[in-house]
Amino acid sequence: MKKVLLRLAVYLLSLVVFVGGLGFLGYSHTQKEFYNALREEAVPSLEGVTIPPHDPAKPTVAVVLGDSSITTEDFDFLIPYTLLSMTEAYNVYAVAPDKDLKALSGGLDVVPHYTYAELDALLGKDPDVIVVPFMPIINEATYAPTREWIQKHANSDTTFLSICGGSGNLADAGLLKGKSAASHWQAIPSLRVFYPDTTWVEDVRYVHEGNTLTSSGQTAGIDAVLHLISQQVGEPTAASIAKQISYPNYEFVANPKVEPFVLDYKFSTYILNSTFRWQKKQMGVLLYDGMEELALSSIFDSYADTGTTRVRTISRTMTPLTTKHHLNIVARHTIENAPQLDKMIIPGGDAPSLAHDDIKFWNEKGKADVTLLIHADSPNRYVFEAPLEDLAKQEDLLTARHGVKRLEYRFDNIKLEGSALPLMTYAHLLLTLALAFFTAFFIDRKFIAKKSICCLHKRTL
Repeated sequence: MKKVLLRLAVYLLSLVVFVGGLGFLGYSHTQKEFYNALREEAVPSLEGVTIPPHDPAKPTVAVVLGDSSITTEDFDFLIPYTLLSMTEAYNVYAVAPDKDLKALSGGLDVVPHYTYAELDALLGKDPDVIVVPFMPIINEATYAPTREWIQKHANSDTTFLSICGGSGNLADAGLLKGKSAASHWQAIPSLRVFYPDTTWVEDVRYVHEGNTLTSSGQTAGIDAVLHLISQQVGEPTAASIAKQISYPNYEFVANPKVEPFVLDYKFSTYILNSTFRWQKKQMGVLLYDGMEELALSSIFDSYADTGTTRVRTISRTMTPLTTKHHLNIVARHTIENAPQLDKMIIPGGDAPSLAHDDIKFWNEKGKADVTLLIHADSPNRYVFEAPLEDLAKQEDLLTARHGVKRLEYRFDNIKLEGSALPLMTYAHLLLTLALAFFTAFFIDRKFIAKKSICCLHKRTL
């Protein structure tokens, strides 16, 4: 009986060491690639960075960028920045603790327009709207200035808008005590543990209570922003912007009630991809002047946060580029020094005209198995649909379906085609299980079974 228990312990321990250990390392590495995708390349000169002109007659929106020790979630930052800029009714600025280059999740680098102190000095009052994206709080010392700046304006007429996991940052700053709030469906269980004094709501796309407006997962952030625009600028403006971006879920702006998402087998695919997908696709995204921020965000959120793909920013030059709505971005590689890629994505419906020379230069100098102008064939389509469809072809249906659910996309306009399962991920998992089994089998035969034979032989003698 003791030997049976010993054998069982050896096999279980081997399973924990190999599957658990390798899985933990793989998951940690994947999460670091997305949420801690900090710039390792040299920072180029930031001369020539432009700041949108300030109109004192307009209300001011401050979209927060976190500190330099961690990334700010790209969708949570880019979507409200873009939609509020599209109204032309606000001054919209990217703000941060300092003017150093800031990284968004997945590896997009942004130059802040103002520091917190500079914006306060410019306005001489509280910002009218502060947008709080998800910013993981890893380093308490470097995050503290962001928390303090949010708290500084908390007792004012400022509207605080959080996107997705950004509600956790608002709760951390004490702005959600005694209130109801929304967040991403995957984050709510942990938020209930850490912030029990907030009522976390799962069956709505956004919650507007007092001066806080919190949204659930990514695309629900669009509903929250359009709701704010409808309240502050007017419903016709919100409807016009939804039409301009071909947003298919505008009905949620007026009625945010939905059936809540729950964990299912698709989430296990996300975990397994993040844990046991050892060979990731190497994808480039071409940056160019005038590009659409929503189209850019659709690449990072559709591919980079799946555990299957590493995204690298590439441009013709290392000087700062200016997007359609005056955001300053910087690539990490030039076309000439870009690594070999499996795929180069060129986002934006207007890319063939706006990036004509850049595309030509890429075709001459670039190195990728496939180059895809992903939005050019359907420029009037909602920008997240084509990337999710391409993800299914590149990977598999389970990975893409979880991507749809993770983005909280609730429209049946996506046609997914591809293999049924993430075969490479499962192959790596089976290889790990086999390694664990054969290691335990070796220990069993070498030490436990051999010892048993020796003892039996001695008793026989």
